[in-house]
Amino acid sequence: MKEVSEGLIYRDFITVGLLARKLAVREDDGTPLKDNWIYIQEPDVQVGRLQVFNNWSPGLVADPNKVWIGLEYFCNETDPLWKLSDDEMAQLAIREAARIGILNPEDVEDAHVVHVPKAYPAYFGSYDRFDVIRNYVDGFENLFLAGRNGMHKYNNQDHSMLTAMTAVENIVAGVTSKANIWAVNTETDYHEEKRQVA
Repeated sequence: MKEVSEGLIYRDFITVGLLARKLAVREDDGTPLKDNWIYIQEPDVQVGRLQVFNNWSPGLVADPNKVWIGLEYFCNETDPLWKLSDDEMAQLAIREAARIGILNPEDVEDAHVVHVPKAYPAYFGSYDRFDVIRNYVDGFENLFLAGRNGMHKYNNQDHSMLTAMTAVENIVAGVTSKANIWAVNTETDYHEEKRQVA
């Protein structure tokens, strides 16, 4: 079992928050961007995804006339990117956001860098033998695993919280089986709504 557990692989993650007076990019009708996430496909930048925190909740930005974005970098702790200082990482994010037309560097007022190790469980390495670990930990009646890292399962936040809530319901009801926790997010339906773009 130790061999299997040590062979589980994760991707690490860096997010750079940039507070800007405004973005250079807008919707076609001139209004601010409405997206929460934008996946970046340009080959000449390292950033993989952009978040617009204002669109998650206006309460995330103290001044509603400004915009708070996060540039997300998927990497490993062993990568040179992970070893950059916070200032170097912030400067990289500003350059890349400008390169892809998201903002003008002079509009950036502040930056904040967060390193998140083991953010994304991966389905390679020893994952094909994960049942060895699951069978072992399920043998502990009072141990209930939940969330991405607890279950080594790439759940979204809603499903991660649902695994925790299901575990609490099991504990309260005296249920020691973990089957309903492991069953969260195993359905084959696609969860996001598809909308026609005019």
